[in-house]
Amino acid sequence: MSIDKEKIISLLRNFIGKTKYFFKKLCAFYRAKDKKWYEKILHWSAFAFSMLIVYILAVELNFLWLFGYTPNLSEINNPNQYVASEMYASNGKLLGKFFYENRTPVEYKELSPLLIKTLIATEDARFYQHSGIDFRALPPVIMDAIKGNPRGGSTLTQQLVKNLFKTRNRNHGLLGKIPFLKIFIVKSKEWIGAVKIELFFSKEDIITSYLNTVDFGSNAYGIKTAAKTYFNTTPMRLKPEQCAVLVGMLKAPTAYSPILNKERSTMRRNVVLGIMKRDNIITAKEYDTYTKKPIVLQYKVEKNVHGIANYFRRAVFEYLKPWLKENDLDLYADGLKIYTTLDYTMQVYAEEAVAQNMKRVQRQFDNHWRGQNPWIDKNKVEIPNFIESVVKNSWFYYKLDSRFKGNQDSIQYYLHKKEPMKLFSWNGPIDTVCSFVEATNYLKRLLHSGFVAMDPETGAVKAYVGGIDFNHFQHDNVKSMRQPGSTFKSIVYTTAIDKGMSPCDSIPDVPQVIKYMEKGEEKVWTPQNSDRKFVGGNVALKYAFAHSLNTISVQLTQKFGIETVIDYAHKLGIEAPLDTVPSVCLGSSDVTLLELTTSYCPFLNGGYRVTPMFVTRIEDKDGKILAEFKPEKEKILNEETVFLMQQMFLASLSEPYGTTQNLFSYDLFKYKTDFGGKTGTSSNYSDGWFIGVSPKLVAGTWVGAEERCVHFRSSHMGEGGKTALPTFGLFMEKVMRDTAYDYLRGMFPRHLKGLKNRPYSCYTKYVPRDTLDTLDIEEMELDSLEVPIIQDVSVSHKPEIKPSETQQIEAVENKRTRLFQRREQ
Repeated sequence: MSIDKEKIISLLRNFIGKTKYFFKKLCAFYRAKDKKWYEKILHWSAFAFSMLIVYILAVELNFLWLFGYTPNLSEINNPNQYVASEMYASNGKLLGKFFYENRTPVEYKELSPLLIKTLIATEDARFYQHSGIDFRALPPVIMDAIKGNPRGGSTLTQQLVKNLFKTRNRNHGLLGKIPFLKIFIVKSKEWIGAVKIELFFSKEDIITSYLNTVDFGSNAYGIKTAAKTYFNTTPMRLKPEQCAVLVGMLKAPTAYSPILNKERSTMRRNVVLGIMKRDNIITAKEYDTYTKKPIVLQYKVEKNVHGIANYFRRAVFEYLKPWLKENDLDLYADGLKIYTTLDYTMQVYAEEAVAQNMKRVQRQFDNHWRGQNPWIDKNKVEIPNFIESVVKNSWFYYKLDSRFKGNQDSIQYYLHKKEPMKLFSWNGPIDTVCSFVEATNYLKRLLHSGFVAMDPETGAVKAYVGGIDFNHFQHDNVKSMRQPGSTFKSIVYTTAIDKGMSPCDSIPDVPQVIKYMEKGEEKVWTPQNSDRKFVGGNVALKYAFAHSLNTISVQLTQKFGIETVIDYAHKLGIEAPLDTVPSVCLGSSDVTLLELTTSYCPFLNGGYRVTPMFVTRIEDKDGKILAEFKPEKEKILNEETVFLMQQMFLASLSEPYGTTQNLFSYDLFKYKTDFGGKTGTSSNYSDGWFIGVSPKLVAGTWVGAEERCVHFRSSHMGEGGKTALPTFGLFMEKVMRDTAYDYLRGMFPRHLKGLKNRPYSCYTKYVPRDTLDTLDIEEMELDSLEVPIIQDVSVSHKPEIKPSETQQIEAVENKRTRLFQRREQ
């Protein structure tokens, strides 16, 4: 909308004309000889008062845009102020904050009386006597204004107006462009605002609001954050010398900062202590003691990334984005209180377990590739110019390319220019000087991890670790899309059992040749088992699941249909699109760790699909509940399928040479609690997975490098049972030892009433496949298309069991027997 300049000029002329006429009449009245002197004074006083009212109204209404913004009554009553939102764990413990300005309001009862007395004595001695404007201080204020100094003589209430509404930085209208008038306009607005505040709020409210708004530097807004930042305490527990430091900073937070200007801060503190002595807030003896002390700080600037569960906190923000947008709320400014499902202690255990395991795995990886580059192709040959290619696709390269218009000399100069950097290492951050190319070469050798634990009954996320260090790597691996490998087989077996098969049903473990069409082209796939050997005879489903036999998963998928398996995957909780190809049954399509872990929940909660749950409720800054979140559940599996799948998970641990038997390395089996799970390893060992289950908790973990071509060369170190499973083992060790989590202990049922003609307790005698001589069963590399097609699927001989292998089998069977006996006790 355009402004009518002619109309404005006309209004101004009219206003000036009437004002001129008023003054002529006034002067004529003053020159009248029949008027007495006191009558003239009264009339002049009335005129002055009238003009003051006119001026106040003009400022208040921003008449003709001459004076700029002035806070109205509604804004005075509900000031718009940035307040940090706080996120809490399920036990009410603070996880962290979201803020533009780190401010957490306090109530009057949370303020130390000593702090209040110090503040009033130093900043506004007549605070309880005035009503927003200290008229005794007006003369020096006017003199300061004439000198061009906008400070001096402001009451606490006026300072509150300045802090709340940023009156010094607002637009001051057309007259505000004149330096002399600008100062008076600013002061006028603060006076008007102060009077309004005094009318609507008590003195206690004003003090509380003032201390909640002031800036103490170091991104500490408000007394609560300042007390925490500088002295690691609360406003109620501030000592006299600490009160003096903080109140002294109010005059100039930077100039009197105990961090930036410790000497000046000490001098200012002593001045405030002198005022406290003068007003009998402290004794002369205390004054002498405190002034001789140096300022002792416990300084720590709080940042958005401080605290635990940083990946989880960011995931919650993403989870709440639609809700925030729908309700027109700003997480960083509106002082929300977000109560989450996260268990604080479990989160600590999870972060410790990830760090403990990954430090070991990284050391093994470095030793494994010592002296060589770990980026290799499918033929195990080093990829040439790998780092150059990664650098060329980096944000830094694009930035340089844009800046220098493609000039390679300039781009390469800055890519190889050495700069001070802080790089991640498991022994602590490395302060070094290196180029971007050198840093990339170092960072691409690091392995990463993700971990999530959930309550299967509700889908509540109890622990969430998105990476190895949030300060250095913000990418969330819990939500990364990677190939799940054999962890996907649980979905295949669920399909088979839900369609009527039983754990003791037998299928031959023989080579398979699968012909299929992909994008109009006929392809042939010959899936291999992990060791590229075959039993050659029938094996029970329970045995095949425990040993992760690929041929059985392929046959089951062919039997019930690829689309059916994919449909079950989506019903269980997989949301990612899955390729309609035979290898989908071996985990060839990318999924996230979160959705894969979610898909295991129905096996533990009676057959209900759940939605991952991050938040239970949200309150505003005043404690009013804005939203409550309830579990979302949908029945998808019958109780027989659930029971039989539980027996399958138990088999992965109890069957000789089961892929989950590495869990025996952890102190888990003295708590009368069942465990099971499924390992997974993707093509070329790029991804290691483990989804672990117990009756009341499910947890998933992933390990791999950022680039899929960076990985171990063999299953001996690179399979999921070696890289990912230990994180679960370490985590569950900590949880089981903690008596606070006794409620998580328990065992899966061994019998189901009414179950008929569904055998599940069959015993499978282990038959070694040729040269197997260890307890480790390798996972298969997915990309087996290059393996020659096996035309003859007949079995020429049965493998002979060697004496050493027989001893190993007996040892495993005896171990299993002892374990079951201990459980029964």
